[in-house]
Amino acid sequence: MYVTLTDFINEWQKEAELTQQVLEGLTDQSLEQKVYPEGRSLGRIAWHITTGIPDYLAHFGLEIEQVDNNETVPSSAKEIAETFKHLSQKASKALQEQWTDETLKQVQNAFGRQETNAQILMGFIKHLIHHRGQMTVLIRQAGLKPFGVYGPPKEDWIKLGVENPPV
Repeated sequence: MYVTLTDFINEWQKEAELTQQVLEGLTDQSLEQKVYPEGRSLGRIAWHITTGIPDYLAHFGLEIEQVDNNETVPSSAKEIAETFKHLSQKASKALQEQWTDETLKQVQNAFGRQETNAQILMGFIKHLIHHRGQMTVLIRQAGLKPFGVYGPPKEDWIKLGVENPPV
């Protein structure tokens, strides 16, 4: 749990950078990849976590730049990655300017539950990580090599000389 706002900002910046690297590995063509026909596409999930940054924080009282027409998924992987980078930086700035360590202790209704702002921010990061994991599977299905978020993908293990990479 976050005791200070700096604790959260540091973790947010690390997770946002990992997500940025995942997004930078996407191609325009890969954005159409789905697990099943009715499912979200890789592009829809990438855009969801991007536009979810200001949506989530605004829901909990922060003033932050919103995305125009966040329902329309861009056809450009580069545009999604650039927008994510911009908004993730804006999130850090908005929190630093508008909340304090004491704000983390305040309780709000978070989707039907009473949670401290520290818990809400933990949920914010968990949401990002959850969808990033979904994207990793879709990236592999799209024929791309995924970025090694918390460890190398099999291709990088092989380059390191590991014949049977851990599963």
